[in-house]
Amino acid sequence: MSQRKFEEIKKANQAAAKKFVEEHFSSSSEEEGDEDFEGKRGKIVANTFTSYTTQTDGDMRELERTRQYVHEAFQAGAMTCLICIASVKRNQAVWSCSGCFCIFHMPCIQKWAKDSQFLVSSPLTDDDFGKRDYPWPCPKCRFEYKRSDTPSRYYCYCGKVEDPPLDPWLVPHSCGQVCEREFKPPCGHKCLLLCHPGPCPPCPKMVTITCYCKKAKPIPRRCSAKEWSCQLPCGRKLLCGHHKCESPCHAGNCPPCPRVSRQKCVCGKQIAERSCASPLWHCDQVCGKTLPCGNHTCEQVCHVGACGECPRSGKRFCPCQKSKFSLPCTEDVPTCGDSCDKVLECGIHRCSQRCHRGPCETCRQEVEKHCRCGKHTKRMPCHKPYLCETKCVKMRDCQKHQCRRKCCPGNCPPCDQNCGRTLGCRNHKCPSVCHRGSCYPCPETVDVKCNCGTTKVTVPCGRERTTRPPKCKEQCSRPPTCHHTSQEKHRCHFGSCPPCHQPCQKVLEKCGHLCPAPCHDQALIKQAGRHQPTGPWEQPSEPAFIQTALPCPPCQVPIPTECLGKHEVSPLPCHAVGPYSCKRVCGRALDCQNHTCMKECHKVTEIDACIGKNKAGPECLQCEEGCSKSRPLGCPHPCVLPCHPGECPPCVQMLRIKCHCKITSLYVECRKITTADENEKNLLSCCKNQCPKELPCGHRCKEMCHPGECPFNCNQKVKLRCPCKRIKKELQCNKVRENQISIECDTTCKEMKRKASEIKEAEAKAALEEEKRRQQAELEAFENRLKGRRKKNRKRDEVAIELTLWQKYKYYLLPAGAVVVLVFAWYIAHDVA
Repeated sequence: MSQRKFEEIKKANQAAAKKFVEEHFSSSSEEEGDEDFEGKRGKIVANTFTSYTTQTDGDMRELERTRQYVHEAFQAGAMTCLICIASVKRNQAVWSCSGCFCIFHMPCIQKWAKDSQFLVSSPLTDDDFGKRDYPWPCPKCRFEYKRSDTPSRYYCYCGKVEDPPLDPWLVPHSCGQVCEREFKPPCGHKCLLLCHPGPCPPCPKMVTITCYCKKAKPIPRRCSAKEWSCQLPCGRKLLCGHHKCESPCHAGNCPPCPRVSRQKCVCGKQIAERSCASPLWHCDQVCGKTLPCGNHTCEQVCHVGACGECPRSGKRFCPCQKSKFSLPCTEDVPTCGDSCDKVLECGIHRCSQRCHRGPCETCRQEVEKHCRCGKHTKRMPCHKPYLCETKCVKMRDCQKHQCRRKCCPGNCPPCDQNCGRTLGCRNHKCPSVCHRGSCYPCPETVDVKCNCGTTKVTVPCGRERTTRPPKCKEQCSRPPTCHHTSQEKHRCHFGSCPPCHQPCQKVLEKCGHLCPAPCHDQALIKQAGRHQPTGPWEQPSEPAFIQTALPCPPCQVPIPTECLGKHEVSPLPCHAVGPYSCKRVCGRALDCQNHTCMKECHKVTEIDACIGKNKAGPECLQCEEGCSKSRPLGCPHPCVLPCHPGECPPCVQMLRIKCHCKITSLYVECRKITTADENEKNLLSCCKNQCPKELPCGHRCKEMCHPGECPFNCNQKVKLRCPCKRIKKELQCNKVRENQISIECDTTCKEMKRKASEIKEAEAKAALEEEKRRQQAELEAFENRLKGRRKKNRKRDEVAIELTLWQKYKYYLLPAGAVVVLVFAWYIAHDVA
């Protein structure tokens, strides 16, 4: 149970965190400021579009529409869906109209298209329900789309990437790739901006092109403004055929000739002054020429060409069109006497009179007629219509009002009343005629202004309640509310001005300095003694903080002031100037001239005018310590006098010291040791006995007790031998140690050495020969044993080995086999050939 509850709480926390992240990245966050766009982002957008005007004839006005869409895409809360009147967030799927480039939420535009198609294809208003592809309009520009164009997937602006990922470094809903959409009107080039909202800017490519009249030399120009005029006279021949065009170089056909001339009409009877551009004209007189029949004249008004044959010549029909007569043009066609039999105006009965001239009479037959609505019948003349008095109760296409026409045939006309429903903006009512489904978005726009009204931003109607006022760069013009003549400069804002931070600068009464503290005329002070509510249901009657003017704080101007002991001069606040202790030790020299006063900084009375700052006064301490002066070097005894000025007396105490050989203890006065030089100290430390130390040679030092190392001058006798130890002599120790004397062997010694070496060589040679003889004997014995063993093995092998047939005849079989193989190969090759 506990594990299940833990998992439920965990899932709830994860869902809440995910929702928080989505809201954090939305573009409608009211916490997002516009400073980023006004700063670096605004400069980047401005530089992007300014580059289009750096070449010849660039027009920034053509870019305003694209710049406005990009500006709104970056600005927080600027993109609004006109269907739901809500902000378009960065992480929401959207659809952009290809006509007006307005952006809508994907669910909103899908519902709009579905409702529009249903209303248009309703069987109440269309007999071809389900058989036609009914279009649906854009909510803003009314541009019509086919049913197949209903958006079902979320694409970026250029249509390359489906479900473009959210990237804070790109325009919202953009894929970040090059747009590459065809320019409108098409010029053969493609848009080079990154995937962007709104229409593509004018083509920035440079092309070399001549003027309209082809007289000037080709020059490089922007593709979007490639058509240009050299302002020279056109010179092309006009339609009149007599004059040339005098207008400056222009596009399209030349204007009509502006000159006036006297021209005849088509029939040539009248002459009038008319524009040279229209040489053909007709007067208002009848032609009157005699026709070829010679009996009648032409009745046409001023015409071109021949008058034609007489209209009464040739074969003519009787009035009922049943009989044909050949008569002169001067005679009228007679009636044939047959029944007329033409269909009357009712479309049911025929004329029963004889062939006659003129129109047939009205149908007077009585018939059973149905009214238009088909609910009533009546017997009456056929030519009279029958309309009953029953009013139609069917609902019109708005499904709100009845038709109420008398004898309605069923094709009720559209409702002609005003819709009057409140639009999504909550400010206006629908001005269209009464209709079904949702009303079109409100076409009005509202300006959201700053407090001073200088800066404004245009938003769709209804969006002004949730749109933050724009950031105004103008300075606030409100008068100051404190004693200053002008307030600190700050930008236009809503609400009360920020607290004044200018220096107060009021003159203080006590010292006359100016108050340097920030302005405190309107400080927020918490009220004291305010009635506390007894519970949350009771509303506080008084505000917790009130604005009031505070008195100026104590003057903080630094004033140099000397302390009581005259140790330092410190800057003290003006309001705290007076005698003060610096908390240091007094430090004045006492009468003993060895110590100083250890009291905290205090007042010192100057008895004598010439007394210095370092001389102790009556208020200072009295020295009660013993003498602490340093003793002479080597004296370990303290001074027997109390702390005193001047030098201490000589020390007369006895000091026990060791002699140089560290054996005998000597007693000497302390002052003799401390005042003696180096030689005297050596004499006082000598015990007058022989030095007990040993020399490096091993003999005892012969000197008297002395400091330092013993001198190496041993004169004791030692025995010295030659290298062969035969000759022996006695010499002084120091000379032997210094290698000054050595004993060499004589001839006798050398002869004895030679004989001994010869004896050793003879013994070694004899031993070597004895060893060679022993090794030769062992070798001969081994070879004798090895010969007898080989003879036995050879006899045993001769008995055991017996040759096979192959070993016996292999030398004969091998050549015979080779011959057989060659013959067989030749035979096969011969058969194949």
